[in-house]
Amino acid sequence: MSRGPGRLLQNVTQFADTQFKQFSTRYGDQVINILDFPIKLVLSPFTLAFDIAGSAPRGFGIPEFISKISYLSVFAVATLGTYDIAFDMGKKVICQRDCKTCNGWQALRCTMCKGTGSVHYQIKDYNLRSGEKPTADCLADAIVDNRAELVHLPASIDISAPLPSKDCPTCDGTGVMSCTECKNKLQVRISADDIMEPPWKAYNVLKRMDYPYEHIVHSMKDPSIANFWLITLPQIMGGFEHDEDVKKKIWWQYEESMRYDQLRDLVAKRNPGWEYLQDALISIDPVRAREDPVIVKNVPFYKAKKALEAEVTKLNPPPRPQNWGDLNLPLNTSSWSEEDLKNPAKLYEKTVLLNAQREIADKILDAQWEAKWRQEKVEEMLEEKVRPYIQDSSMCVLPQPILLKSHKKDQKVAIE
Repeated sequence: MSRGPGRLLQNVTQFADTQFKQFSTRYGDQVINILDFPIKLVLSPFTLAFDIAGSAPRGFGIPEFISKISYLSVFAVATLGTYDIAFDMGKKVICQRDCKTCNGWQALRCTMCKGTGSVHYQIKDYNLRSGEKPTADCLADAIVDNRAELVHLPASIDISAPLPSKDCPTCDGTGVMSCTECKNKLQVRISADDIMEPPWKAYNVLKRMDYPYEHIVHSMKDPSIANFWLITLPQIMGGFEHDEDVKKKIWWQYEESMRYDQLRDLVAKRNPGWEYLQDALISIDPVRAREDPVIVKNVPFYKAKKALEAEVTKLNPPPRPQNWGDLNLPLNTSSWSEEDLKNPAKLYEKTVLLNAQREIADKILDAQWEAKWRQEKVEEMLEEKVRPYIQDSSMCVLPQPILLKSHKKDQKVAIE
């Protein structure tokens, strides 16, 4: 009996042949059909066109020409239709990644600066050269030379003290940051969910809709209409019914919101004592009041500016300079042809319309000139009143809110 690697190789070959024959007998046809399916799918337009066109009646002369035209038309329609279906299925199977955070935009509003592109900062752990004081110029040089540490403050923090600002480091001053869920991930997914449009997609879109109609906001002041928008409509759209506890919570939130809106209307009128109502408004909802344009952050400055505007309103503006301003007027002398001017009625019409247009344009330009002059006068008077209090910022030491105390310096002093 032969021994060695030859016998082992013969046994392995016999075992492999036996297993291949058994696999071919059981699963051969299925594997061949699976591997043959992509080839059949790609060649189906050609085979289908040949099968259909082959059944067309053939002949000589005109019948043969018609048969060839029908053959080519069936071939073209079958080819284009099959490839269109294949491409459409491919686009639905290989689709964009569905991100729940950014809804496919791959970007979000920057959370650091809230889309403004700039953030306030404070200076911490600065190292100055010998003989230097913490002035604006010296600290600017320290920041450029990386001898100072900056502490960036998010826009969500309400800062009463004036602080310097710079481009947001999170979004590089664009106000838009990349989505954290989509970052460094493939934006393509393979799924069969989009082959048939599910019915709940339209409902999800409807549920996310935010009605941008101002009349709805004003109509919410009516309790009956508010009851429809807050309770009845969601129940109709969702097919459910709120519990009594949920309705009470919704209505309590509505009353709290309306209390803010009612107080806001009083503040917007600027009647005497509005600054105290503004404090109450901030205490009700500090987050909403922080971005409310009705809220005045610097009340003394606002009052002083309004007083200056009242003084300027009493002044009489100088006459408008000649040829000041430019308006694009619809009518001119070329609006009437020479043949029209031969008619006395047309000539009278031209004279009346041009004179009326000139008077209206003069009134518009006078109003623009007066508004521009008053605005410049207010800014001029404001600058005159503020100039005595303005100091050279490059020579004075920056105040404490801009500069933070360094813990390292405190520790050194304690050790000494």
